[in-house]
Amino acid sequence: MTVTAISTYALSKQFGPTKALRDLDFHVGEGEIVGCLGPNGAGKTTLIRLLLGLLIPTSGRAEIFSLDSRRQSVDAHRRLAYVAGEASLWPTLTGAETLHLLGQVQGQVDPAYRDVLIERFELDVSKRVRALSKGNRQKVVLVAALMTRADLLILDEPTSGLDPLMERAFRLCMSEARERGQSVLLSSHILSEVEALCDRIGILRAGVLVEMGTMAEMRHLSALTVDATFDGAVPDVADVAGVTMVEVHGSTLRCQVQGSVEPLLEALVHSGVRELLSREPSLEELFLAHYGASPSEGRTSNAP
Repeated sequence: MTVTAISTYALSKQFGPTKALRDLDFHVGEGEIVGCLGPNGAGKTTLIRLLLGLLIPTSGRAEIFSLDSRRQSVDAHRRLAYVAGEASLWPTLTGAETLHLLGQVQGQVDPAYRDVLIERFELDVSKRVRALSKGNRQKVVLVAALMTRADLLILDEPTSGLDPLMERAFRLCMSEARERGQSVLLSSHILSEVEALCDRIGILRAGVLVEMGTMAEMRHLSALTVDATFDGAVPDVADVAGVTMVEVHGSTLRCQVQGSVEPLLEALVHSGVRELLSREPSLEELFLAHYGASPSEGRTSNAP
């Protein structure tokens, strides 16, 4: 029997006339890192709040390790740790006191790993929270979640405010979590982070899961980019099957190919090609192909 850390069944949430989440079927397996993407207002935060039992579904249900997220939230929370994108902590406590308190709330802490994390994230735990920058407050909540070695990590913009070196430290932590068999739900606007870490990626749009799969399975969302340099004149490939976005600069051709690249290769084979390069789309290009806008320019909504 396959173990699932997260399961949702026709999960829906409506705020007045706004349908924030609609009939969502979503699963995260044991030991799997799954990314959740979508423009602002797509329903990512609503999904996380439903999983944490902070919201009541309009219909459907959400489960954490087969426990109902709402009705069995206490038991479910014993198996998970959560990181919010905006750290809201007690300003008068030190970092060490905050970690101790959060560890007591969660109920389990690996002290040796906690010390490793404090050093890795270069966190000064002697300072009071009110004296910490946004990035250092984020380090506190990251350490607090990771030190529990929870079976499930729910991470909402976990690297918000961190510099590139600390982002690298976070990626190392995710590799360690995968090796230990922990499950991770990662919501992030840093597409390179999601691409590097996640086994599968789900894209939410207007409360609907519009795509779900591995990077390889999602390549169909965008075309292959081909660059060719010629010894002589650049051939006309505008009418070749599957070829779009043709650009010619001197002796160089750039185009995109949807589907098989074979018709284009047949058109170029006798054209004096000196150099031919092709590359698959990045996650950012896949995202842009699906939305036609940057992640920060997505649909807005009054829902969370």
